[in-house]
Amino acid sequence: MDLLVFQASALDQLLGALRDRGFRLVGPVIADGAICYDDIASAADLPAGWTDEQEAGRYRLRRRESGDDTLFGYAVGPHSWKKFLFPPSTRLQPPEDPPDRPFAFIGVRPCEMAAIEIQDRVFLGGFRGVAPQGEQGLGSKHPDTVYAQRREGAFIVAVNCGEPAGSCFCASMGTGPRAESGFDIALTELTKGGHRFLAQPGTERGEAVLRELATRRATASDVGAARTVTVGAQAAMGRTMPELDLKRLLYDNTESPRWDDIASRCLACGNCTMVCPTCFCFSVTDTTDLAGASPRRHRAWDSCFTLDHSYLHGGSVRRSVRARYRQWLTHKLATWVDQFGTSGCVGCGRCITWCPAGIDITEEVAAIATQP
Repeated sequence: MDLLVFQASALDQLLGALRDRGFRLVGPVIADGAICYDDIASAADLPAGWTDEQEAGRYRLRRRESGDDTLFGYAVGPHSWKKFLFPPSTRLQPPEDPPDRPFAFIGVRPCEMAAIEIQDRVFLGGFRGVAPQGEQGLGSKHPDTVYAQRREGAFIVAVNCGEPAGSCFCASMGTGPRAESGFDIALTELTKGGHRFLAQPGTERGEAVLRELATRRATASDVGAARTVTVGAQAAMGRTMPELDLKRLLYDNTESPRWDDIASRCLACGNCTMVCPTCFCFSVTDTTDLAGASPRRHRAWDSCFTLDHSYLHGGSVRRSVRARYRQWLTHKLATWVDQFGTSGCVGCGRCITWCPAGIDITEEVAAIATQP
């Protein structure tokens, strides 16, 4: 499929083409001092001229340089797309009505695209992808109906990264800064020499949408400029995950003294699991009225950092913060591989940014690797 270029002013044509096809448009907006994901009506709703500054335990929005109207000149905020596919709270019985329109996600970063594909494995066992031979994902025999209904037909407009945050490390996880698969259209925003987008169709329906825009074929100069954007982003990553056999490292260090060091700082607040785009733990609650005539069953996000999460008859299995943090990190980087054939981390850095104690997952892995 040909690489195409369209002017930034034509982005509304793309959004209009998706809206005309019956999609519900969701994209980045400014809300509560952060870049969040919500319904959008046009390109005017996007965070033009804004960027973010992120480090361990710190997130700030700021205006870009005077006159810079870049639309996707930020990394990622506290929201991930899982809030739409795997909602924070869902009524299971009686079941809620499925969405009346499929989603069109605008501005999905490559690390987030990888996170969606991971949750596909978890909830649907390889939906929109083929699990490695012999794998049995959680959803392979029992797909999650709520997730399936919300995921079905979703249109993905990915945007390759140009400005990673200080907490980003997707390059070392192999999930960015350039989208490789899973999208309908992948965009690279170019601002030098005119504000425009280089577009790569990934599916036939993505190609059909692009045909409705005022586009031209990309030149060698356009392609080179797009490559410069992602190469520069890779070089500017604020963090790096150590190049180790992470699964073996964590399996061999369940009694590392580093776990005590982490526990002395960790608040067990669960922020890291709430902002993580792949964490999928949930709790189920049954309620009824006094007459017992209107039973309800609800599902809500949960966290392995809560004491009740590991509750069995007689009490919690993981009573200490040490045990709960070790469970989270070991599952994310090790046992997840055994369950689903992939790491549960995509290197988005949200768990670093939104940790009030500034705990850095890459730093902790490096420390475990170097301690005797």
